[in-house]
Amino acid sequence: MSTAAPLAETPPLSGDTPMGVLLQRYPGAQRALFAQYHIGGCQSCGFSPGETIAQLCARNDDIPVAEFIQHVQASHDADAKIQISPQEFMTLRQSKPELKVLDARTREEHEAVKIEGAQLLTQALIQEIFDKWDKTQPVVIYDHQGTRSMDAASYFIGHGFSETKCLAGGIDAYSIEVDPSIPRYRVEIED
Repeated sequence: MSTAAPLAETPPLSGDTPMGVLLQRYPGAQRALFAQYHIGGCQSCGFSPGETIAQLCARNDDIPVAEFIQHVQASHDADAKIQISPQEFMTLRQSKPELKVLDARTREEHEAVKIEGAQLLTQALIQEIFDKWDKTQPVVIYDHQGTRSMDAASYFIGHGFSETKCLAGGIDAYSIEVDPSIPRYRVEIED
């Protein structure tokens, strides 16, 4: 059973949907809303989890609710196309041993636990990739639970690396579904 549910399978949204619920159902929504409407990227354009879609639209130049929802869902569908499940990733690695695997986590996380053969994504490596790597070869990027790696994969795709994918659920889902020898962990955020 997959812990990383396919992105395309989400309950419908309405104007009464609270933003906290929207972000749970559509993890990439905040990125999509900021890119389209400049909503949710900073303190001046933020929102509270209890604020509804209709309330947020009303205070942001009366964005039509249907347009807002359509944009979130279309962005969500585009995110789903970038993702690869842990099982699909395992199959791809077996069929393409030359597959490039990039780790978008911190150096500390990478040194503690990683997928075999993965390279830590650093600024120096990004420069090497953009200068020397074949943009048509497959690349899979992962992080802890599949959130930051979506941004990294989108960045690579935006720079012409058309076969870039993001590991759905990150290394955590990979550990659960494919390789239980990889230790699971929890990141503690300090205040």
